[in-house]
Amino acid sequence: MEVGAYVMARPSKADEWLTEENLLVIEGWARDGLTDEQISQNMGISTSTLYEWKKKYPKFSEALKRGKEVVDRQVENALLKRALGYEYDEITYENGKEVKRVRKQVQPDTTAQIFWLKNRKPLEWRDKPENDQLKRIVELLSRLNLSQEEINELLKEMSNNE
Repeated sequence: MEVGAYVMARPSKADEWLTEENLLVIEGWARDGLTDEQISQNMGISTSTLYEWKKKYPKFSEALKRGKEVVDRQVENALLKRALGYEYDEITYENGKEVKRVRKQVQPDTTAQIFWLKNRKPLEWRDKPENDQLKRIVELLSRLNLSQEEINELLKEMSNNE
């Protein structure tokens, strides 16, 4: 469209999504747990375009992060609750009135505990921490230009000290 001697460009698709109102919509989708693929589909763009916009437009990236932080915290809290166990009230209603209330307990979930610990304390809760640590020690010792015989001797001394 021409206005005087100037040609006004049509706003880009990115400009349309970078409005305050649309950034709130994007944040909401992320908070609702939608994946980047689902969000890009809702926006009518490809996933690769969404990734480009995340790099190019800080406001866009921040809206997605804010939304995802909320749902990530909710999942973390639910996982922790499941790992530790919890209590709740089971309420029975008849004709809209409470007739029975029973306090129930959900036992701690060992799978949730293991998952939590492996992710929060990976050095202590790996499946085979001693093998991983041993590989790392051998790698570090080999950087010191020691012979294999010297490395083996040091490893023997370390195992005798335990």
